Amino acid sequence: MGCDEIGIAGAVQGAPIRLVKCRTVDAYTLADAELVLEGYVHPRDRRYETAQSEEAGVQGRFHFHPEWAGYMGKAYKAPTFHVTAVTMRRPETKPIIYCLGVHMLDDHNIDTTVREAAIFELCERLQPGIVQTVVIPYCMTDWGGCIIQVKKRHQIDEGWQRNFLAAALACSQGMRLAIAVSEDVDPYSMDDVMWCLTTRVNPQTDILNPIPGGRGQTFMPAERMTAGGAQWTASNTRFEGGMGIDATVPFGYESDFLRPVYPVDKVRPEDFFSKEDLANAKSRMHGWVHSLARSGR
Repeated sequence: MGCDEIGIAGAVQGAPIRLVKCRTVDAYTLADAELVLEGYVHPRDRRYETAQSEEAGVQGRFHFHPEWAGYMGKAYKAPTFHVTAVTMRRPETKPIIYCLGVHMLDDHNIDTTVREAAIFELCERLQPGIVQTVVIPYCMTDWGGCIIQVKKRHQIDEGWQRNFLAAALACSQGMRLAIAVSEDVDPYSMDDVMWCLTTRVNPQTDILNPIPGGRGQTFMPAERMTAGGAQWTASNTRFEGGMGIDATVPFGYESDFLRPVYPVDKVRPEDFFSKEDLANAKSRMHGWVHSLARSGR
């Protein structure tokens, strides 16, 4: 990232990150880490990551561990990490071990917080004042996509949403899907986003493929398939460029895309229903109705 990640982590938690000198290598590590693996990487010592791939002598074909895309990752021939020590904090200080999973909400929140801010800043630098927020929902698998909400102020702002989509797809290696929506859409509600895609997208003009043949990642099975009969490595796969979808309202046609807004801020359900009835109704609320109750749309 080109920045002090330890400093950022300290700012997030509101206190400095405690560091300690490693035992066997010339480096510092987190004093409160549950486990610390010390060692070194020899770039010329490359080994297969699993016995199955080693026996077959094939990369990118056999399963290894879960990956961020939501699929099982593949085993490759990679530089070997030689462990020189395993250290840990005193168990009595923080006995609870927190298991971080791949493509789970804990990993998602850590990853997307920075990525959303980075994409927002990218759009803001291209043309200030148009981008409203950037959201990476869980279903977009961290690196896989984003939703960019924009507000067009003038006719000259029309089209910038497509520049934002192309920039996000080009600057985020392996991004598969970027969607632009207008300010009347709740980008945190996938029901609202899907409604927007269904009712506002012209498949002939609003679906973009800005960088076909660019460099992607091999974590997506669709990209692995492009290797054909060759080994599924980065050098043999082809990135098809990802997809940008412009689901915004064209400037000047706002009245034609006007959504009904219900006066949720003026109606007091407690004047008509008991607390038990309201609790029963809320227990049955799922999906889009949460956005309706919050925004009136």
